[in-house]
Amino acid sequence: MSAVAQDAPEAAIAGDPPARAQRLTLADIPRATGPARLLFDGKGLDEWEPWLGYDDPGLTYRRPAVAPLGVPAAAAPYFSVVEEDGAPALRVEGKTWGSLVHTADLANYHLSLEFKWGDQVWAPRLTDPQNNGLLYHSHGAPGAVWGTWMRAVEFEIMLGSTGMVVPVGNEVRARTTAAQDRGIIYPHRRFRVGGRPIDVTNNGNPDWNVEGARDAEKPVGQWNRLDLYVVGDRAIHVVNGVPVMALTDLAEIDAAGRRVPLTHGRIQLQSEGAETFFRDIRVEPIARLPRLVSR
Repeated sequence: MSAVAQDAPEAAIAGDPPARAQRLTLADIPRATGPARLLFDGKGLDEWEPWLGYDDPGLTYRRPAVAPLGVPAAAAPYFSVVEEDGAPALRVEGKTWGSLVHTADLANYHLSLEFKWGDQVWAPRLTDPQNNGLLYHSHGAPGAVWGTWMRAVEFEIMLGSTGMVVPVGNEVRARTTAAQDRGIIYPHRRFRVGGRPIDVTNNGNPDWNVEGARDAEKPVGQWNRLDLYVVGDRAIHVVNGVPVMALTDLAEIDAAGRRVPLTHGRIQLQSEGAETFFRDIRVEPIARLPRLVSR
């Protein structure tokens, strides 16, 4: 998910420490506490529910008077099962923005999947990096965010930025630590162990995202593996075996202004302008997170 353009005063990020390379690894990988479950069996999408935003995706961030498309009569062609590289894959067309939402309400799990980019890109992102997203702790009504997505925490899947965290919804929060990297988009923040504490929000301030510790994605056309570890209101994002993000205090601000922990929810796979293939989507229960080690 790409954020709305931000007005970005330099003063807001003046206290960020400079980014320096860190070698991050995982230790004490948790054992599964129960059997693994395939979320995509390679045969159909019976456990997934599609939702579509606007017929013209260019309207998404403009609060249009028209209603979103909502639930389509059929998932295809927006989301479909195809053969890719000799095996079944879940294809996201990308032309119409929206999401494919799994029916399970998940908590305390290790989710893994593989993805790769297809060849097709669509307006209004023809010249932007290919973009998708793995949204977790999804909750509330479909289309509550910009008529297109459920409220959630996003494990960004975007060329050059896979692993970034973005809160999906003005009420969603996540805490992490970051340093300043002028080589990436504003707010120039990259995850760093021991960095400046950041409460990531997406409501018009400069804290709308934090990039992963580094770009660990493979070249376009190759399959990438993502691992998401979630226990309660904490999470770790891993790209091709490289931990790139650690989050704490996942939460939502309720109507009374209270910070309510986000500890469970559904999985959404985004459609946001780029053909994307997914396979081997599975989840297993865990009781604790792995340990993040910085060298």
